[in-house]
Amino acid sequence: MSSRTQLHICSLLVPFIHNLQFSQEPESMLNERDAATAPNVGDRVPYVIITAAKGAKGYEKSEDPIYVLENNIPIDPKYYLENQISKPLLRIFDPVLKNASSELLHGDHMRSISITTPSNSGIMRFAKKQLSCVGCKVPISTGTLCARCKGREAELYCKNVSQVSDLEELFGRLWTQCQECQGSLHQDVLCTSRDCPIFYRRMKAQKDMATAKQQLDRWSF
Repeated sequence: MSSRTQLHICSLLVPFIHNLQFSQEPESMLNERDAATAPNVGDRVPYVIITAAKGAKGYEKSEDPIYVLENNIPIDPKYYLENQISKPLLRIFDPVLKNASSELLHGDHMRSISITTPSNSGIMRFAKKQLSCVGCKVPISTGTLCARCKGREAELYCKNVSQVSDLEELFGRLWTQCQECQGSLHQDVLCTSRDCPIFYRRMKAQKDMATAKQQLDRWSF
């Protein structure tokens, strides 16, 4: 399954009409959050489809990709499977594969869905953060590991160090790629092109790297 950084859709922003388009809801939200950087009529507005209450209209489920990324808002896997993935796949494989739908879209490989926890919406706005064990994620009052995971201290620490190293390498590659694109390897990356998939991958890698480093800072020997 694609990462959320590859799931954004672009739509042309047109003057307001009675039947709201997907692109008009993110545009309205962007105006409220920061009018200075909000898109204008004629601009292409990227958006992703997020999980919403049952019966929500399509435009109510569209959201700014950056806001989704920064706040861990879960995307709607059913929408992407049915509208962005299954139809193109079936057009390709139906002529050459018997029972293409059941082979490709059903089975064990379709049962694992990763759902993120929103950080500042719904009931999570009132939730109090609590320490959890780095190994098994059970709540703990202090320290890094619970009593059950204490024997795996070296293994889990090395895993955390390796994770930080991998994310630093990924972010470094993406950063360098953006520097090459803007024509300078000696200046900060100023690009904010929302049409570029590297832009979102770089932001995601930076966020994941910061989270992994925070976890690494919890270790004390």
